[in-house]
Amino acid sequence: MTNPNLTLIAVLLDRSGSMNSIKSDTEGGFDAFIAEQRAQPGEAIVTLAQFDNTYERVYTKIPIADVPALDLRPRGGTALLDGIGRITTEIGEQLAAQPEAERPGNVIVVVITDGHENRSEEWTLDAVKTAITRQEDVYSWDYLFLGANIDAVSVGRRMGFKPEKSITYDASSQYVGAAYAVTADYVSRKRGTPLGAPKPAGFSDSDRSATKE
Repeated sequence: MTNPNLTLIAVLLDRSGSMNSIKSDTEGGFDAFIAEQRAQPGEAIVTLAQFDNTYERVYTKIPIADVPALDLRPRGGTALLDGIGRITTEIGEQLAAQPEAERPGNVIVVVITDGHENRSEEWTLDAVKTAITRQEDVYSWDYLFLGANIDAVSVGRRMGFKPEKSITYDASSQYVGAAYAVTADYVSRKRGTPLGAPKPAGFSDSDRSATKE
């Protein structure tokens, strides 16, 4: 049995050049999200990866108390599919190498972007959709998709994200912060749900109203 008191929060963050306009808002929103999760009962570990033309793992499964402030340095294009494929594969391999009792009872993958895919070379849309569906259906992972300047529900659905777990936000200070706040609320509810109990609902209508005009 996995550890029901342990949650892995894995964040895949777009750092393409277009993120420069919301750089400071993204840093503040991410830091507030982490602070909210630190205050929740139970243990949490965090993995952060960033992508532009390439993929970079910033840190892996560190205790949430040790997560540093985000330092986002936008550049390059948007290899979104490659990023999702890489972080999914890496987490799966890491967890498979652990004894079951040491694996987190909750695995939550949060994907954040401000634009459409335009640079991936390794992963296709169908391959990403298959990977997400498998991890959710077989291993009960939870994927969230946050998209600025795009229809996140429509774009996310094509990649395998559930519509209720995808949310669009406007690229302005107020709405970037709100997007991270409603995500923190969902993750807190998920962490507080006993194993075997029904999963919490995804983003609500009020969440969606809070994140865009």
